[in-house]
Amino acid sequence: MGVMDWLKRGVGEMMIARPDDAKSQVVWKHPDPTIPMKSQLTVESDEKAVFFRDGKVVGTLGPGRHTLDSMNVPFLSNLVDSFTGGNVFITEVFFVSTREFTGVKFGGRIGHVEDPKSGVPVETMVHGEFSFKVLEPEQLIVGLVGMGRADPMHVGAWMKEQVLKVLRDRIAELCVKNKWPLLDVTSGAYTEEVEKAVIDALDQHVASYGLDIVRLGNFVVAIDEDDAANLKRLYTDAAYLRTVGGVENYQRFAAGKAMMGAGEGMAKGGGGGDAGGTLLGGAGLGVGFGLAQMLVRDSHGGQTLAPAATGIVCGACGQSVGAGKFCAACGTELKAKVAATAGACAGCSAPLAADARFCGQCGRKRDG
Repeated sequence: MGVMDWLKRGVGEMMIARPDDAKSQVVWKHPDPTIPMKSQLTVESDEKAVFFRDGKVVGTLGPGRHTLDSMNVPFLSNLVDSFTGGNVFITEVFFVSTREFTGVKFGGRIGHVEDPKSGVPVETMVHGEFSFKVLEPEQLIVGLVGMGRADPMHVGAWMKEQVLKVLRDRIAELCVKNKWPLLDVTSGAYTEEVEKAVIDALDQHVASYGLDIVRLGNFVVAIDEDDAANLKRLYTDAAYLRTVGGVENYQRFAAGKAMMGAGEGMAKGGGGGDAGGTLLGGAGLGVGFGLAQMLVRDSHGGQTLAPAATGIVCGACGQSVGAGKFCAACGTELKAKVAATAGACAGCSAPLAADARFCGQCGRKRDG
């Protein structure tokens, strides 16, 4: 090593500052723990220098140019190496940026989230970006060393892990607790609510490391296109079910709709021109309705449903009651009493219209 090389090395050891290619890092660690007395330490306006030794923070220096001498910086007296005659400090120096870091991108799986509206679990993902800043550099350094992540490159990755962890927990909790339909969440209807809840939860989680999550931005909760289409169909089916009033009625409606679709398909298949297509289209619609009626009839054992039987009017109390020998309302014998009235058949007790000459039930000629 020549004299000039030795001099350059000595000057380099005496000048301590964050290099330009490390400006974008949250934390940069000076590589050499042995620092000569009288070294010049330069701290930029948006950072602090944290001195760390034996598992604890010894001191912190703010922006400016500092001569590292125990006379100028009292806490340095705790870092003097006696084996070198007091000419060297033994310490780790971390440069911590205090500016806001913006546009930090993240993304990943949330996992299966149950859609409150349908009860179906759906694989959900999220991506976006966030910004953060260091409020307490000393707490960050202690936390990083305690986690075994003193490597400054781990800070950004660790922050992304925390954001995803909280998002997984909070989005699932918010959907279930507030009964938010998952399709509404993925459409962005609850973006502000999710952002506030996530930031509040993140602040509680990272505050002990001296960090602050400033904002979330451009984040999107997403599901697979096929899952979204399935949920839309389920929502539509549920709406029809409420409209027609019950599962059985909905099944008949759905079957009829399917049959109508089959009829329309047959009509389109036989079209030979505009006029023919129109005629066949009408025929197909008719076929669809006919098949739907057949399906409903088959569901009742192949028999057409008969209308409900007409009640008998009791001549004593005037109540309409079911067929029988006695009135269910007053107990009077129906045939004897009703036959005596002008409004009932003497043979079967069926009600008679005022202008009826014969009974519509048994064919007996009206008395009188």
